[in-house]
Amino acid sequence: MLARLNSHTHLSSRIWQASVSPVSIRTYSQAKFSHPRSHGKSFAHRSELKQAKRIVVKLGSAVVTRGDECGLALGRLASIVEQVAMLQNQGREMMIVTSGAVAFGKQRLRHEILLSQSVRQALHSGQNQLKEMSVPVLEARACAAAGQSGLMALYEAMFTQYSICTAQILVTNLDFHDEQKRRNLNSTLLELLRMNIVPIINTNDAVVPPPVPSSDMQGVISIKDNDSLAARLAVEMKVDLLIALSDVQGLYDSPPGTDDAKLIDIFYPGDQQSITYGTKSRVGIGGMEAKVKAALWALQGGSSVVIANGTDPKITGHVITDIVEGKKVGTFFSEVKPAGPTVEQQTEMARHAGRTLASLLPEQRGEIICSLAELLTEKKDEILSANRRDMEIATSSGRFSQALIDRLSLSTAKLNSLAIGLRQLAVSSRDSVGRVLRRTRVANNLELEQITVPIGVLLVIFESRPDCLPQVSALAIASGNALLLKGGKEASNTNRILHQLTQEALSIHGVTDAIQLVSTREEVEDLCRLDKIIDLIIPRGSSQLVRDIQRAAKGIPVLGHSEGVCHVYIDSEASIDKAVDIVRDSKCDYPAACNAMETLLIHRDLLRTPIFDQIIDMLRTEHVKIHAGPRFASYLTFSPSEVKSLRTEYGDLECCIEVVDSMEEAVDHIHKYGSSHTDVIVTDNEETAAQFLQQVDSACVFWNSSSRFADGYRFGLGAEVGISTARIHARGPVGLEGLLTTKWVLRGEGHTVADFSEHGSMKYLHENIPVPQGSFS
Repeated sequence: MLARLNSHTHLSSRIWQASVSPVSIRTYSQAKFSHPRSHGKSFAHRSELKQAKRIVVKLGSAVVTRGDECGLALGRLASIVEQVAMLQNQGREMMIVTSGAVAFGKQRLRHEILLSQSVRQALHSGQNQLKEMSVPVLEARACAAAGQSGLMALYEAMFTQYSICTAQILVTNLDFHDEQKRRNLNSTLLELLRMNIVPIINTNDAVVPPPVPSSDMQGVISIKDNDSLAARLAVEMKVDLLIALSDVQGLYDSPPGTDDAKLIDIFYPGDQQSITYGTKSRVGIGGMEAKVKAALWALQGGSSVVIANGTDPKITGHVITDIVEGKKVGTFFSEVKPAGPTVEQQTEMARHAGRTLASLLPEQRGEIICSLAELLTEKKDEILSANRRDMEIATSSGRFSQALIDRLSLSTAKLNSLAIGLRQLAVSSRDSVGRVLRRTRVANNLELEQITVPIGVLLVIFESRPDCLPQVSALAIASGNALLLKGGKEASNTNRILHQLTQEALSIHGVTDAIQLVSTREEVEDLCRLDKIIDLIIPRGSSQLVRDIQRAAKGIPVLGHSEGVCHVYIDSEASIDKAVDIVRDSKCDYPAACNAMETLLIHRDLLRTPIFDQIIDMLRTEHVKIHAGPRFASYLTFSPSEVKSLRTEYGDLECCIEVVDSMEEAVDHIHKYGSSHTDVIVTDNEETAAQFLQQVDSACVFWNSSSRFADGYRFGLGAEVGISTARIHARGPVGLEGLLTTKWVLRGEGHTVADFSEHGSMKYLHENIPVPQGSFS
């Protein structure tokens, strides 16, 4: 490798040559992004960064340099090259502005100096024992001269692994001020990009003079460092996106590392006065102030900019691709300031108002919920009008399944049912926050209480289902929790008016901000990363949505279920009428619901009996498509289509039928293929039913009743935020109790642990004190 690095030819700052590896060159016309966007205006939102075709990645000295500032961070650099290669192979036009020549040269020169000193000492002394050798301070320009060729050879070797060619370009400030050189540079870069070559660009630090303060020309940024070079290049080349990687996460509202420092997600040109700059990084000649100045200049020139951390091992492997995918990484520079607050500001507003909400009297929280119930009936015409608009848009788009459209629909009956449930909840909310669960006399004059308290800030993400908004809002109010709501675009009009009515109800006790509707372009995955300000995520929607959220949530608990594969087992001793009615209701009442039957298990003895025939006739009459399980199919000469998977949640007028030999086999089938949601047995044998109820390990287990009863309203909870199949905290329909946690309150009179030591004067009593019904702390 050393021989290869030394053999690489150093390139002049005046000549831009392509270092082409012996691989085939993919032509521009083959690129995935065949039509670059018109340049002149930067992207307004992160989500638009996916459209970026021409991208500059600027690698700061702290990113490419090792911690000892002598040599390169090869593992980190290899990861960055892999991401750039991936984006290049997608058809994007990638350019790299890199530091590192000085560090690479310093490593080589130190090695040469130490080697030279050791040889001279050995010759002079004539013995192997050498005196301690010291390395003189190395001049940066000399280090750059020694390191440029090796740095380029390293990039070339790394990109060759991905069949990508590279070219080195060295520039100085003079190359941008000379019009002919500027045209040459532009022409060279365009030709390299056309040939699918990645230009590796750097300031020619071997000859560049020290930066002169305030040397910017009118309207033009001066090339003082690689930050200004990247910005100048972005504007000259009409780049869509400039990614500046450094050793900090992005911009902070105060110096990073201080207690109150918060990462700024989006930075606007008018916000310069609101930030304080910290110290410069350990290497390099720029600093955050230089990066911000360069970023704003590039933004003004029409290029979007993101400043992010390129040294954090947790994100380095995907930081560039995450930024291009629009994920919330680093600080995004935007010229378009949204009219409303950011999601972080909304969360802080909700948390602050939520604490006030929790401190209200139970009767006051009940009044808010009753007010919301009244508004749902009073404003039903406005609500239904907004819902019709959403339905029309969803239907005409052709992008939504019928099951999703059914969930989107509201009716007068649904609104009335919601209002009734909310009024029930208002009554039960009087026995929620601050309720004493346990009281213990620890010692004389030392009493301990365990009391119920809100969880904190809830994030509820829901698809369609606009009726979910008032339900969840009422539960948050009853439990004293702050709430962040993220609904689907398909229900935006309905959600907007329902949220307005919710805030109107909250205003009667001055806690309007306790419930916030996220209307910005926040990706669900980004919301799931707000682990410092959100305490619990509750997804309501498809199994895919729930699974995506469970995967994306890092450090935030997720309450919910990914699937509703519910079973109804018809035992050999089942009543015909009960069996037919329960199967019909479980499957056909609302097929899109998560508590609808998806698999019908039938005891083998019932095949070719009247009960079996009546169930099949009923399903055909209701237009239910039947899929045969493997055993059921084996009994039939002409069977329905065999099921692809016994774990399928159809969410429509479809179900699977399978045969089992016994109740025990039905239980085994449920445990193997079910989702621990809701499972039913239909039988007149009490002993069999008791065994089923005891053995099935699901959130809801029913005997001779429809699976559709698995619902907070039907259970008398007033409302629910969803059904949980988790094994801890809340399980089944999650109502008011599931949104509370506890805290311990200890009241003493100067007690210390030392009082209870071997030689202390006090003894533990640990006496349980009876807690009267409805006691509050």
